[in-house]
Amino acid sequence: MAAPTSSKKWVLALDQGTTSSRSLVFDHQGRVVAQAQREFTQHFPQPGWVEHDAREIWDTQRSTLLEALRGAGISAGDIAAVGISNQRETTVLWDRATGEPVAPAIVWQDRRTAATCESLRAAGHEPDITARTGLLLDPYFSATKLAWLLEHVPGARARAERGELAFGTVDSWLIYKLTRHRRHVTDATNASRTLLFNLREGGWDNALLARFNVPRACLPEIVDSSLPRADAIEIEVDGVKLPLAGIAGDQQAALFGQGCFSPGMVKNTYGTGCFALMHTGDRPQVSRHRLLTTVALRRGACQFALEGGVFMGGATVQWLRDGLGIIERSVDVEALAGSVPDTGDVYLVPAFAGLGAPQWDAAARGALVGLTRGSTRAHIARAAVESIAFQSADLIDAMRQDAGGELHELRVDGGAARNNLLMQFQADLLGVPVLRPSNTETTAFGAAALAGLGVGLWQSQEELSALWSLDRRFEPRMRPDEAAQRMARWHQAVERSRSWATT
Repeated sequence: MAAPTSSKKWVLALDQGTTSSRSLVFDHQGRVVAQAQREFTQHFPQPGWVEHDAREIWDTQRSTLLEALRGAGISAGDIAAVGISNQRETTVLWDRATGEPVAPAIVWQDRRTAATCESLRAAGHEPDITARTGLLLDPYFSATKLAWLLEHVPGARARAERGELAFGTVDSWLIYKLTRHRRHVTDATNASRTLLFNLREGGWDNALLARFNVPRACLPEIVDSSLPRADAIEIEVDGVKLPLAGIAGDQQAALFGQGCFSPGMVKNTYGTGCFALMHTGDRPQVSRHRLLTTVALRRGACQFALEGGVFMGGATVQWLRDGLGIIERSVDVEALAGSVPDTGDVYLVPAFAGLGAPQWDAAARGALVGLTRGSTRAHIARAAVESIAFQSADLIDAMRQDAGGELHELRVDGGAARNNLLMQFQADLLGVPVLRPSNTETTAFGAAALAGLGVGLWQSQEELSALWSLDRRFEPRMRPDEAAQRMARWHQAVERSRSWATT
């Protein structure tokens, strides 16, 4: 492995997620030297609404950044580069002059614009929007969230048209703060999640801006995901100027961090939600199964991926903890679920925020079916764990069909990937090995790797591939006919959750 080209051999990754802000310091071998994490408040002002305070996001991210440096025993001046990975689609609107948000951030899970999306769909606009963006019309994405803010925040539209307000996903918001209001940028992976980015042209689409009534003056500049030193964004950390050289939405960062550099490679991240991405090369591939086509990376030119998202992954376990109170800690779910041999034919469909791919049903709601007097909290816990694997299997099966090839393995990461029961069940349903790396911090490492590659700390993707190592390989144990029967039963349960909400 090539030695670093300078004495600065550490990379700082800011991993801003849906429920917490994290900062990690990586060394040249890709190892975590130190990390810090702080949760922040989730706001649910109305049914289906999910909001964050962007100021709290910034405060928690800044505090973890400084804490991670202290934990590593280094100063900001020892950092070679900084990378950012972030929760995607979450929409922030702020005052350019003051740097203060003008409203709560609307989170990717928020469903308040479902009626708007349905109206546009009924008017026949979805095929053109999908052809331009690779996305579907869904409240998940940023455009209708931004349009809602422009309509409902007093004076926002006029101010945005005058260029006084700035829109951004969370990467843009953090960069604006880190640059002391000097730079308003996003990278191509985040831009491709807004419903405003033309995949084939590689920029903001005028027709889409008109369709969603979004003024161009409030949009950020689009930059590469990995920036060479000459193009790196100068930020300030603890009074020291540093190059921000890596930016990617969390799932694209995880794809890169997992070493999925070649077409056909697939990763699934088990976080608050679950997100499976398949690398498809240098041309966008259209899905026949309502998956998303998205930018995987831009380094000069774009590379693309197919993606499917599960809205409720680890969040389902959090619901067991916070909503039902049947476990005290999220990590307790594996032991409880493993205390029974199966679910007793109980199925949980955690459609608390609707269903994502491949169903895309914003009106679906959570359902717990198959309960009998013999059902216990252990059966419900096991059904919750298995629901995460069922949803992911639906996505990955759709990818296999779209790509027209065989899936040889699945690389996994995220907090819930540490759950051995879940990983074994996932391998059983898919019928392929599930590979868990030694370093499950692949989202943060992806951001670090993009930054380090940009400034020359690592010289090539091949050098980065050599840093990936296996922790555990889960081989399928279930008979294929049994797995097919379980999937069929799951689909019966899903149908009972569909189209429940009326507004």
